[in-house]
Amino acid sequence: MQADQHRFHGLLHSAELVEAELRRRLSPLGLQPRQARVIEAMARIGPVSQAVLASEFQITSASMSTMTDRLLAAGYISRGPDPASRRQNVLELTDKGRAQLAGIEAAWDAVDDMLAAALGQNANTFFDLARQVRDGLGGTVPGS
Repeated sequence: MQADQHRFHGLLHSAELVEAELRRRLSPLGLQPRQARVIEAMARIGPVSQAVLASEFQITSASMSTMTDRLLAAGYISRGPDPASRRQNVLELTDKGRAQLAGIEAAWDAVDDMLAAALGQNANTFFDLARQVRDGLGGTVPGS
């Protein structure tokens, strides 16, 4: 079997390289890529239950619980009673969490620029196709 026999291998390897660069860019902020995605989504969504957040990211409640526990411990989000339901809690960005948004945006912009430089005039087509793949596989933008 040839090393590149399966066409998706290039995509898989590229995704690993892009994520490694994003990790490097987010490292000074003390954030992992998925944590940055949750913080950014919460900035758009506003106060949200953990269950809704898990649904928005299409992951299990247990996985989201692990993520939110880390963000709570770091002081990026807070948990409080839901004003609409006494039996439920909501998560909300703290000032410390909101302060991370500019750094997250800068890291994402740098990775966008890196990809645009690598792809040249094909960059916009690539980004459009990446969204098409995401949408075609059932992915969504959390909070959209």
